[in-house]
Amino acid sequence: MKSIEQIAAELPGYDPKALPAHQVNAFLAQLVQPVTETERVGVFAALGRVLARDVISPISVPPHDNSAMDGFAFNSAALKPGQPLRLRVVGTAYAGAKWTGPVSPGECLKIMTGAVLPTGLDTVVPLEFVTAEGDTIELPAGVVKTGANRRLLGEDLMAGQPALQRGQRLGPAALGLIASLGLAEVEVFRRIRVAYFSTGNEILSLGEAPREGAVFDSNRYTVYGLLTRLGVEVVDMGVVKDEPAALEATFRQAAQSADAIITSGGVSMGEADHTKTMMKQLGDVVFWRIAMRPGRPMAVGRITENSKSAVLLGLPGNPVAVMVTFLAFVRPALLRLMGCTDAQPALLQAHSSEPLRKKPGRTEYQRGLVTRDAQGRLQVCTTGNQGSGVLSSMVQANGLIVLHHNQGNVAVGDVVDVMVFDGVI
Repeated sequence: MKSIEQIAAELPGYDPKALPAHQVNAFLAQLVQPVTETERVGVFAALGRVLARDVISPISVPPHDNSAMDGFAFNSAALKPGQPLRLRVVGTAYAGAKWTGPVSPGECLKIMTGAVLPTGLDTVVPLEFVTAEGDTIELPAGVVKTGANRRLLGEDLMAGQPALQRGQRLGPAALGLIASLGLAEVEVFRRIRVAYFSTGNEILSLGEAPREGAVFDSNRYTVYGLLTRLGVEVVDMGVVKDEPAALEATFRQAAQSADAIITSGGVSMGEADHTKTMMKQLGDVVFWRIAMRPGRPMAVGRITENSKSAVLLGLPGNPVAVMVTFLAFVRPALLRLMGCTDAQPALLQAHSSEPLRKKPGRTEYQRGLVTRDAQGRLQVCTTGNQGSGVLSSMVQANGLIVLHHNQGNVAVGDVVDVMVFDGVI
């Protein structure tokens, strides 16, 4: 396991007082190592879990050639260019019940969607394309080609091929695919445990009486929601006062019981509280000023208690800064800890509907609202006040406009990257 100093030495131009956003993720990719313990779970319990080994298809999907629609199945050798085709209907093939009777030249079979195509029949003409008279149908010239409306054996997956890969986070479609293979269980990495608490003497928990200079803790509930959406086991440790004994006990308990520790508050360079001191005392921790807005202060490292080590991620105290740093850095790190191989957030592109002022030299994350214009193009505008304490603008947004480190001012109509919230917050 590399130390903080070793990881930092491998980053060219590393400067903890002015760290570009992309270096944060590069650093965390080295600091955070995936869990190795695994378990087998049923398909219903696998949503959001990360595969610990490839899922190899035990069968071919589909397991036989079958019809892609309701129609008439026949041998395409009977088709003649420019000529209609008359065929006699000798029976009906239903899904789930294989047709066993003969189908001779000049004959066809009425067939339902998903029904097995009998040997020798390779083409299906839809019901609406034919004219029926008694037990005879007529196909106009050129309505179908050889192999039309046929699903081939193994078209989706062949037996013995990987259906899903190790490190893949399972979504609803993956659950359906696993079930389509007849598998009742899959092997996944164990669920990680993440301990979280807020720090500061000015923080009030819900139910406490208001007092001058104090604020109710919103970060605890925001981070709880973000972690729950991620599918981790959340260890809520509440609000910890800025007192050495309380902080030490909480950090030690968290390190003993969790894989990762997240805090909010107490990591700014100029703060004279005990949180930073306790982080340094108990772990291998570095404090950053990230070249970003909002955000900037962040602490990362490890805290070890009784040979049990936990990744530490100390976030700033402002509510929006907490969410932005979580989405940009913490969420990818936790996905990596979960064993996920594709951890970085997906960005879509949209046209800015307003000018955006931006100086090169830092990454800015502006709260945005993505919509479609009259031409159907994606467009994005800001949600107004971008102050790091304005949580209501985060509620109004459906994504973060990401203005990259070297990027300058944005004109109306320019394309920008957007980190979408759907399914994340």
